[in-house]
Amino acid sequence: MSKDYSQERIKVPRFNEESGFYTTPQRSKIMSKIKGKNTKPELAFRKVLYAAGYRYRIDYKKLIGKPDIVLPKYKTVIFIDGEYWHGKNWEKRKPKVKTNREFWIAKIERNIQRDHEVNHELKRLGYTVFRFWESEIKKNLDECLAITLKHLQAIQMSTK
Repeated sequence: MSKDYSQERIKVPRFNEESGFYTTPQRSKIMSKIKGKNTKPELAFRKVLYAAGYRYRIDYKKLIGKPDIVLPKYKTVIFIDGEYWHGKNWEKRKPKVKTNREFWIAKIERNIQRDHEVNHELKRLGYTVFRFWESEIKKNLDECLAITLKHLQAIQMSTK
């Protein structure tokens, strides 16, 4: 992580019984089913990007934040973020968290903070960062693709 990112890191308490968090086997089973890779919105976006003629890497471990899609040739990264996990409309949603508030509020706020740190570092490395919400991809896939293609085509034109 870049040294010039000076914000204090949020501490997330451990989610275990010793820390006062309790969960049922059913809740545990539900949470284990949540996918982090190859979600439907990611697959949909990758499909149209590929159809548009662009080749990419997925879950690229060489870059900080493991972007969902990386176009190394264009120094462009794309994240497709889940609304809950990455805190969409967080100030409105935050009061609605009812169970294990101490953990979940810190967890989501740390995720938001980490997203900012990752964006900052990737930009410092010369990458253009796009972040789309899953709901944006589901509702406006063409618009999200158009934003991305406009950027990629501008890069292509400038290198000719």
